[in-house]
Amino acid sequence: MRLGATRVIYPAGQKQVQLAVTNNDDNSTWLIQSWVENADGQRDGRFVTPPPLFACRVKKRTPLRIIDATNNQLPQDRESLFWMNVKAIPSMDKSKLSDNTLQLAIISRIKLYYRPGKLALPPDQAAEKLTFSRSGSSLTLTNPTPNYLTVTELNAGTRILENALVPPMGKTSVKLPADAGNTITYRTINDYGALTPKMNGVLR
Repeated sequence: MRLGATRVIYPAGQKQVQLAVTNNDDNSTWLIQSWVENADGQRDGRFVTPPPLFACRVKKRTPLRIIDATNNQLPQDRESLFWMNVKAIPSMDKSKLSDNTLQLAIISRIKLYYRPGKLALPPDQAAEKLTFSRSGSSLTLTNPTPNYLTVTELNAGTRILENALVPPMGKTSVKLPADAGNTITYRTINDYGALTPKMNGVLR
């Protein structure tokens, strides 16, 4: 089972968006179950995925619908984060029901961003606005923009740091070795799941 994207962007005001689900299996139909969770990993009914259960046939691509049920209750000055979950359950050959077999379901979990229509900054300009500061053994990434930023290939001098998800108008900290340099390089992941060009920052 394969999803057609690594993240879903839901523009405010749009009735629905679709996520393609493809069954690459040569033999089995998969039962697809889908649901949405909030940023804390709790099931959330503000986005619905009808039908929540459907069959995806062999070598077929099926659109999974995602519908906004928020009633405009989400913040309109920044993005909101949810998690899109897709569980694929393989069908069972009836002739083998008496056999001792192990079947595993596959769960794919990707980010779902709700994006208001009139944000102060276009998403492709947000990454360069990041600032960096040292606080003891931590590096703090500050995001002054209305967009979520997924930061990867983060380096301080020659030290490779962990990836980070920085919320809109918020901060995230990662571990910083004592011998890390003051020159920061990083990349972010854009709406299409691709890496942006390498950018430079200064550790303050």
